[in-house]
Amino acid sequence: MRHPEEYVEAVLAVVEQVPRGRVTTYGAIADAVGRYGPRRVGNVMATHGGGVPWWRVVRADGSLPPSHQDEARQTYLEEGTPLRSSGNVDIVAAFWQPPVTGAPAGDPRPGPAPARRAEPARPGTPPRAG
Repeated sequence: MRHPEEYVEAVLAVVEQVPRGRVTTYGAIADAVGRYGPRRVGNVMATHGGGVPWWRVVRADGSLPPSHQDEARQTYLEEGTPLRSSGNVDIVAAFWQPPVTGAPAGDPRPGPAPARRAEPARPGTPPRAG
């Protein structure tokens, strides 16, 4: 799947903002950039995410794909990311809400409804599924 360069850059720019010891979700990134959904963000990360802190982007339940868990776990420990006994990130304690950056230029798809984008997550509130 080909992604417009502006979309890839928008996704990677959000990932680069996630603070050490915190995580965000694929769905939260999709909401922040205002286009597509969590699967598209996951595809961008799989294709282009090697140069950004990819371990700071997790599923809504705090897990990563099994192929990345061992490498990410060591980084979580080094960064002080809150973890559950299962090894997953404690999403409630570690979640970071990305700022809404808007749609990449030239992207023909409409963004989410304004009311959805205008609702910031409260601290300690788990992100939407994604």
